[in-house]
Amino acid sequence: MNIKISSTKNDLIKDISAIQSKSKERRLRNITIVEGIKEISIAAKSGVNFEKVLFCPEIIMESEVTSIIGIQNAQVQFYELTQEVFSKISYRETTGGIICIANTKDKKLDDLKLNDNSLFIVLESVEKPGNLGAICRIADAAKISGIIICDPLTDIYNPNTVRASLGCVFSIDIVSSDSETVLKWLKLNKIKSYAAELEASDFYHNTQLTGKTALVFGTEATGLTKKWVDKADYRIKIPMSGEIDSLNVSVSVAIIVFEAMRQRDFLV
Repeated sequence: MNIKISSTKNDLIKDISAIQSKSKERRLRNITIVEGIKEISIAAKSGVNFEKVLFCPEIIMESEVTSIIGIQNAQVQFYELTQEVFSKISYRETTGGIICIANTKDKKLDDLKLNDNSLFIVLESVEKPGNLGAICRIADAAKISGIIICDPLTDIYNPNTVRASLGCVFSIDIVSSDSETVLKWLKLNKIKSYAAELEASDFYHNTQLTGKTALVFGTEATGLTKKWVDKADYRIKIPMSGEIDSLNVSVSVAIIVFEAMRQRDFLV
């Protein structure tokens, strides 16, 4: 039976606001907020478990909600919200009238699947949820083997990351670790690392990016640290012909990832 909520002061509504705004709360409880039809659909297809489903009957029909959630219908508690209450917890008007509280899982490096053609994105000290979300979309589009985040400055399941990724944060294997551990893991598994950095002498399109490969990117502000520049197997760069000397990190990721995919005949 659905629970109806008509007050913005309801305890669950207050709890959702806390989950949205506090990374500590999300990490302690291993949960996040997923908002929007597309995002929730991808999360559901990726096997994410939902704790609660909140929807506004004035915006979306319950039959459509159950179709989006899929086989989890019987196990999940549904909440019907008035439009006023739904607006209180909704970040944007295009959310489609549905929000879910979802369980998250911490994955380890050893959880990543390896084969002779594995392709990974390594991000050092990523700090902008929007950039991480955009990179998740790129990773999903290319169907790469996983994203490895070293020394992160934002949590993976920040609601802004979920939104920017259109839910692809759930469709890709994402691991968080420290740089030293990741460097050792790459060497142990004979994965070639390519550091994208401005002072490199080799252009990415003249470099062989096949076989077990990790493409390594730093922050827009400072790029990669000396540790990664010195310890990566190769250093590559994107040709820059104008006044600016760098691109948004998600754009750089897209350019180099799809060159790697082209060299692999887009086989995954």
